[in-house]
Amino acid sequence: MIVKPLHTKVEKTIQTMAGEVVLEHHAGFPSQESNLYLLDANGDVIWKAEKPDPRTLFSRVKLNDDYTLSTYTINGHACDLDLENGKIVGEVTTL
Repeated sequence: MIVKPLHTKVEKTIQTMAGEVVLEHHAGFPSQESNLYLLDANGDVIWKAEKPDPRTLFSRVKLNDDYTLSTYTINGHACDLDLENGKIVGEVTTL
């Protein structure tokens, strides 16, 4: 699927059975929204990732063997997200 970004440019996509995980570049992305989200086969947003802090955005993401997503934010948070709903299931502040 060709992914059309919501606000900036697509940094990374990960194809999963649940849909396509999309990480958009954080520079210029509205800070009140989440720049990490899941799309269905039609390109509709299924969920936007829960953020550990409302003022941060995601900078990296990877899919784990247990079908969680490991993420990092520009403000030093490392979070694991549930692939089904984008909710935080574990969090560590690295700064």
